[in-house]
Order: sequence, then structure tokens, then C-alpha cells
Amino acid sequence: MNMPKTSSLLLLSVALATSVIGCKPDAALQKSEVIGKGSKSPTDVPSASLPAAAGSNTESAPAGNGVINGTIAFSGTAPAKIKIDTSMDPACSMGSSAPVYTEQYAVTSGKLADVYVYVKDGPPAALQAGPVSMQAVVLDQKGCQYQPHVIALMQGGFVEFRNSDITMHNIHTMPTQVGNETIDISQGPKGAPVHKQFARPELMIPVRCNNHPWMNAFINVSSTPFFAVSDASGKFSLSGLPAGTYTIAAVHEKLGEKDLQVIVPATGTAKADFSFSMK
Repeated sequence: MNMPKTSSLLLLSVALATSVIGCKPDAALQKSEVIGKGSKSPTDVPSASLPAAAGSNTESAPAGNGVINGTIAFSGTAPAKIKIDTSMDPACSMGSSAPVYTEQYAVTSGKLADVYVYVKDGPPAALQAGPVSMQAVVLDQKGCQYQPHVIALMQGGFVEFRNSDITMHNIHTMPTQVGNETIDISQGPKGAPVHKQFARPELMIPVRCNNHPWMNAFINVSSTPFFAVSDASGKFSLSGLPAGTYTIAAVHEKLGEKDLQVIVPATGTAKADFSFSMK
């Protein structure tokens, strides 16, 4: 059955509107390469063939049996979250009624989320420990925000960048450490994942979207497999630690870094509680 002329014109209008929504295409997309594939570097490889990377699935025995548990507290009144106007891209509100807010201070009941915790110094057995996972760490673009806001992995590991939205996004990382590649690629709506490797330790690498200026996230690269990001209740845990004296650091994107010395027993749990406040 032939489609009425008015229906055909309506579908054409929707298709044209969709094509101009979202972050600007990079050079690869302008050359009509496959949307969402990113560059053709050796690090853009399927998950099944990725080398060892630090993630959540343990693939080898831990270096020890010690554990550090802790909580990140926030004292005082945190800045109020600000609602972001995303109307520049109507696709950002399609399929979701949830508003978008600033993410710098994720405080709930006096506890601070999105704080990166890592081993800054410790016994040689810990500092020389290898990766314990082959799973890439996922950074998704969903609801026109990067999710999670803060991620972490071990040096040599991979991040899997995803786009779960129906609009085009851009991934633009700005590392300062030599050896970590600057990434500036576009992903089409629900495009194929892109894998990128991070070779050197670095704190709080910014991730931005060139044309959705409110979108931001941070990537942390650890020199050891002992790291975490505090959850919504401010909690974190480091496990598989050899016994010894450690310097544990907690880093927040706006409030900076705090260090704490902790003695970890051969078998058992040590505590490392941090507290941040507005400067």
C-alpha cells in the first residue's frame, strides 16, 4: 500500500531534524565512516580481545588478604545542585522526565560520593602488584550525562565508551600525563562502543562533550590494582592488600586531595575515614 504524501513528508522532516541534533561530528564522521566506531587505532578493539585491565571481575589471586574500609564524610553545607537547561538539544529530554543537575558535590546525609581513593604509597608487594581483571571499565552517555561521573582503572587498562542516547555525543578527554592519549571522537545515536587504553597513572582526567557543555566526567588511572570510588553513601573498600603501612589518598574534583596513613594487618580489616569541607 502506498504511503500518503503527507506521511512521507512528516517522516522526512523527522529524519532531517534528528540528523542535526547532538554533538558535532568529528572528521571521521564527516568522511562518512561508520557512526560510533571512532578512530581506527589499535586500542579500538572488541571486549573479547582486550588485554588485562583493572575492573571488577577478579581473574587472578590477590596480592594479600588485607582490607581497608572507609567512609568519605562532608562537613558543613554543600553547594546546592543547579538545574541545567538542556533545551539546546531536544533529544536530551526524550524518553526521560528526569531533570539534569550539576554533579560537583554529590552529598547525601553528610556523606560524599564520587571521591577517588587509591594507594599512594605502601609496601613493595602492593606497589608492584599486577592487574586482577580483564574487564574494561564502562563510561556511558545516558540522559545527556556521563555515567558514572567518576571512574577508575589500573594503568594499561581500557575504558569502554558507550552512547545509550538517541542523540550524537562527543568524547573529549584532556590528560596532562605523557603517554595517555587525548581522545576527541564522536559517537552516533546508540553507536558502537569505543575502547581506549590508558597507559600512565593520572588523577582526574577531565572528559567533556564539545557541544553538550554541561556533560563532564573524570577518569582516574592507578599504578596499582588497589583503588575505589566512593558510593552514594560515601563508602569505599580496598581488598587483597599485602600487610604493611600505607598512605591512602582521597581525591575530589573540587575539594582536592587528602592523605591518611593506615596500617593493614596480614589478615583483617583496617579503617580509613576521610572528611572534606568547603575551602
